[in-house]
Amino acid sequence: MLSRIAESLFWIGRYVERADDTARILDVHTQRLVEDPWIDEQRACHNLLALMGVPCALEEADTERVLATLAFDRVAPSSIVGALSAARENARGAREVLSAEIWESLNVTHNALPQQRTMARRYGPHSLYRFVRERSAMVFGLADATMSRDESWLFLILGRSLERVDMTSRMLSTRVLAGDAAPSWTLVLRSTGAYEPYLRTYRGAVNSSRAAEFLLLDRLFPRSVFAALEQAEGCLAELERSNVRDGHRIGVSGEAHRIVGRARTMLEFMGTDEILAKLPTRLDELQRTCSAASEAVTSRFFTEQAPQVWVPEGVG
Repeated sequence: MLSRIAESLFWIGRYVERADDTARILDVHTQRLVEDPWIDEQRACHNLLALMGVPCALEEADTERVLATLAFDRVAPSSIVGALSAARENARGAREVLSAEIWESLNVTHNALPQQRTMARRYGPHSLYRFVRERSAMVFGLADATMSRDESWLFLILGRSLERVDMTSRMLSTRVLAGDAAPSWTLVLRSTGAYEPYLRTYRGAVNSSRAAEFLLLDRLFPRSVFAALEQAEGCLAELERSNVRDGHRIGVSGEAHRIVGRARTMLEFMGTDEILAKLPTRLDELQRTCSAASEAVTSRFFTEQAPQVWVPEGVG
């Protein structure tokens, strides 16, 4: 496969997942402000912008700044609108390996964004969040139903998996690092679609340690950090399998595979209590793992150019 097409597929997966997860994070943030009239809105907005890699002075942080930066910005790939637009542009360069249904879904989503922005500004942002979650699920559902499980599929799912690890870590950070202004664990579980699976697994009230454990370590819930790392590792193993046939017989052949494998092994074999005791540090490590793995994937599989990053250098 041409490296240009492989790179486009990788970033389609990342951008669509980024839009979905950013919508989920903003939904939690908005609900916190509505439910708790005593919350310090300015500090909550400042903390969220910092968590998402957007530097902003405390006195300039407010809900309008958050939505303008993380939801409506048409250029920045860290915003919902910018990520979906970037996904559509990457799809233009990979039309020959994408099904017509996926292209049509991305195109329709992109064309509906101006109307969605208008409705969100007029009636509130919840309609935009719901629209983004539904359209992202449609894109990946169509990919699941219409793409052959070849290299095209592997690069798409690899991008989605790495982005999911990063963004689920950020969702957990919104709860762990916000102190008294943090959203409830029930709200965090609902935002990730994990509330009902959590209840079926633990059959009891939401417990903070168990909720964090579920979102980090559960093997069966697809949005958990461990499940996403495991899927990314599987994609990399398939993509690098040709190296075994070419004579590579020791260890893993790619740096990205090594980085992801180390992170997955850390979660699998480190004690749960030890992970939770230093949870902010572990979450930061996972975000840096995703950045390093993305750079390694770019160096190994794509054209010789700087990887596309969305967190400004020197932040995080």
